[in-house]
Amino acid sequence: MTHDPALDAHEHTEHAEHAAHVRDPFVSRVAITVAVLAVMAATAGSLETVEASRAITESSEAVLAQDKATDNWNEYQADSLKRHMYEIASAQGGPRTEDYLKEIKDQREGQNKAREKAKEAEQERDIRLRDSATHEKRHHWLTGAATMVEIGIALSTVAIITTRRTFWISAMGLGTVGAVLFVFAYLSA
Repeated sequence: MTHDPALDAHEHTEHAEHAAHVRDPFVSRVAITVAVLAVMAATAGSLETVEASRAITESSEAVLAQDKATDNWNEYQADSLKRHMYEIASAQGGPRTEDYLKEIKDQREGQNKAREKAKEAEQERDIRLRDSATHEKRHHWLTGAATMVEIGIALSTVAIITTRRTFWISAMGLGTVGAVLFVFAYLSA
């Protein structure tokens, strides 16, 4: 089996169509099962890939937001050092005391702006990390769903070869488990 869900679904559908031409009712039912399972596998596989990509993207965005927060906290610290230097200079008195007091005020305002920007960036980081975790969780559930459905397809093939209902029923059971995992991926996240 390739790692292209759409191609896999197409191949399984062709096998199912071929088996349906045999005209055996059992084989026809199993072939339909294969076609349905193939569509389910393709859907779960595609969404699994989408969720993995979204998890990576959100994680990268969280890193960028943390970088913004760090830059703003560095600016806050730099403004704090400047403010302290102006406070020391203004305590000395002299003709530039008024200038130093104005700089102290400007540095405080700069610190307040930098603090707000840093906190906003940290909030964005936290949201991005939460979103990344949600997508990663979905990815894992969808991996399980796709695996169960693909095993169901394999069992359906065995059912066609052996004409044993046990394999077919097992395949449908695994398809059901895959469907439940698929639904759970979006309900639990």
